[in-house]
Amino acid sequence: MSDYQKILNKIQDNVQPFFGKGKVADYIPELSSISGDKFGMALLTTKGELYQVGDAEENFSIQSISKIFFLTMALNQIGSKIWQRVGREPSGSQFNSLIQLEHEEGIPRNPFINSGALVIVDMLCSLYEGPKLNLLNYIRKLCLNPNIEINDQVSISERMTGHRNASLACFLKSYHNLENEVDHVLDVYFNGCAIEMNSIDLCKSLLFLANKGKQPDTENICLTYRNTKKVNSLMMTCGLYNEVGDFAWRVGLPGKSGVGGGIVAVLPGKYITTVWSPELNKNGNSFVGIKALELLTTYSRKSIF
Repeated sequence: MSDYQKILNKIQDNVQPFFGKGKVADYIPELSSISGDKFGMALLTTKGELYQVGDAEENFSIQSISKIFFLTMALNQIGSKIWQRVGREPSGSQFNSLIQLEHEEGIPRNPFINSGALVIVDMLCSLYEGPKLNLLNYIRKLCLNPNIEINDQVSISERMTGHRNASLACFLKSYHNLENEVDHVLDVYFNGCAIEMNSIDLCKSLLFLANKGKQPDTENICLTYRNTKKVNSLMMTCGLYNEVGDFAWRVGLPGKSGVGGGIVAVLPGKYITTVWSPELNKNGNSFVGIKALELLTTYSRKSIF
């Protein structure tokens, strides 16, 4: 076995005492039924070497990890014009804060908080006649898996309980930072968050972030080098909401989390890794997932620092 496979096996053993210390997301009812003892982890190197452990082949709701795909799609189409409508600073507040958005007059702090993602989705709604299908096909193409789908039950559950997101969208509309109708933007956003993938497919779809914007096997350019650097830097400073500082201190990698329990992390030039464990900490990030990534960089002695 390679060193990475040995490390993943060791991580799976050593995170066992941390189960039961978090709580599965229950504010989206459809997610509350997921067993909290799930654990999957995959690591894909820029050389194409794949390592996995546990439930790495089980699909889960990617939730806010989808914001990476929203952003990369928009960057490829309209580039730096994005930053006229959304900032690039850490929020220091909850990911769905209304107070911060009102205080800053409808300009979200960054594209990885909910209000910022809604603005990016609004851009996609203006760019594409069918943004939901375009997003889905974009992800399918990146991971070479035509079977990636939206979980309709999760999407409906989010729509029925997403009152704060609806409030954020209305705030943005009142400040003229949404061009499209609120309901249309919310529909695309909820469907994007309800996409289901497994840890391996997420690694495949985002490997270009570890390889200067290129897919290593085909050398296809998914994102320019400059924009790849920008996405990774935003993940480092904004990817785990108001836990980014602690995550940088403990893990030392750019990352992006979702309340489905997934976290994607990148070591540029080396690998991308995805960990999934549904129990969340008080900040809405996977409790066991963060510990697993901390152990990964500790055992491998590799991080960006």
